[in-house]
Amino acid sequence: MDSSCADLPLFPLSTVLFPGGRLQLRVFEPRYVDLVRECTRAQRPFGVNLIMQGHEAGVPATPVAVGTLALIRDFFTLRDGLLGILAEGGQRYRVLRTRVRGDGQLRADVALWPQEPAQPLPPEFGLLAAILDRLLEAYARDAPVLYDAAQLDDAVWVGWRLAELLPLTPDERQSLLETDDALARLTTLNVLLPRFQRD
Repeated sequence: MDSSCADLPLFPLSTVLFPGGRLQLRVFEPRYVDLVRECTRAQRPFGVNLIMQGHEAGVPATPVAVGTLALIRDFFTLRDGLLGILAEGGQRYRVLRTRVRGDGQLRADVALWPQEPAQPLPPEFGLLAAILDRLLEAYARDAPVLYDAAQLDDAVWVGWRLAELLPLTPDERQSLLETDDALARLTTLNVLLPRFQRD
């Protein structure tokens, strides 16, 4: 993919999508039904940005500058008859400029960030990998989490998955998304970890 992307449809949310992460959405506003239809037909991604000001529904929200491409992997009809989609996080990007279409859909020109190559997990972060392994096991009781055990040795993958699974605030997640070094991300997670450990 090019280092830039023009006229990217944005889906501002109150959550953060990480590279390789999964996102399930319930789509009901016409502008977002149109977004899903367009992206499905053209096999192109949309962008997910954390909301800085505003709400997910109604008047277009103001998003933060750094977001993640979302690729639609599946779509289905929910029990209430609304459209549901499953999307997967791709590359990160920085918004260069935005505009609002007549239907209220937010569009942006963005600069794509290079994907982080896998790198070995240093021994000092072994506890983080062990905690992630336990979290993935716990989540698998409700829904299977597909991963290769070797991914627990990848500093990039461990950082992304912990950032989405630990009960962090949206601002903390956004900060980790914007961190461009895997070991710095793990260091931050190590600092935050005592908050989640039982006495």
